[in-house]
Amino acid sequence: MPEPLGKSVQINFFCDAAHAQDLLNRRSQTGILIFVNGSPIKWYSNRQNTVEASAYGSEYTALRIAGEMIEALLYRLRMMGIALDGPANGFVDNESVVFNTTIPSSCFKKKHNSTNYHKT
Repeated sequence: MPEPLGKSVQINFFCDAAHAQDLLNRRSQTGILIFVNGSPIKWYSNRQNTVEASAYGSEYTALRIAGEMIEALLYRLRMMGIALDGPANGFVDNESVVFNTTIPSSCFKKKHNSTNYHKT
């Protein structure tokens, strides 16, 4: 990894999910916007692979997808020698998702949500 040069960059991302948006199979839609220093550099919209019973599950899955994208972006920027201004800031609109991702003693009933927690 090269030594970081120049000014550091700040990364922010916005993440949301539309629960059971697809009327045929009730899969949720994920939407993600990633900004570097206030400029949008990546946007993502796709149906989720799983069918979630609640908005919480679909929001949590969207956050996992965003986390994987941010992890890859941070690695690429570091390998190009770009300094990072702290961790990436994530913005989601579901209070229970924020609460459960910040509390280590969270309890999950579904296995894929539990693995999402350990991934993010």
